[in-house]
Amino acid sequence: MQKKSVLSWIALVLVLIGGLNWGLVGLGRLLGNSGWDLVQIILASMPVVANIVYVVVGIAALYIIYEATMK
Repeated sequence: MQKKSVLSWIALVLVLIGGLNWGLVGLGRLLGNSGWDLVQIILASMPVVANIVYVVVGIAALYIIYEATMK
């Protein structure tokens, strides 16, 4: 088994955070709330930064897919 690079660890952490965030959004909506989007809650006053966070998490997911298919 190969040792993970720093970039791989960063991507993994970002994807885990993103997955947990989506889980909270879904759970909040199931409970009749508008959802608990932590990125939106934390960065509500900075919508551009929030959108950048979403894009970076998406890129991290693509990186993990790429990494998994290239081994």
